[in-house]
Amino acid sequence: MLLVTIETIPGQAFDVLGAVRGTVVYSKNFGRDLMAGFKTLVGGEIVSYTQLLNEARQIATERMVRAAEELGADAVVGLRYASASVMQGAAEVIAYGTAVKFR
Repeated sequence: MLLVTIETIPGQAFDVLGAVRGTVVYSKNFGRDLMAGFKTLVGGEIVSYTQLLNEARQIATERMVRAAEELGADAVVGLRYASASVMQGAAEVIAYGTAVKFR
């Protein structure tokens, strides 16, 4: 499955199948949250949160790809990611784009 952030694929004609998305809500565990709290006192990257969001993006991407495959897509164009806090200690990550079938 080809995933691109651009709206077209140069030299490739395709038919639009529809919007697809993959969503995951991920929460941090107490130990990770406690250590992150300490890190905010001294500054710098909170590596455990970076890893958590990378894992969440990977899961959301996999779910989006499955949705595109169910439509018979060859690619997803216009791939985007978004995230939001849904409650204290939990964040939603969504991957979305347009599923297309090559001609």
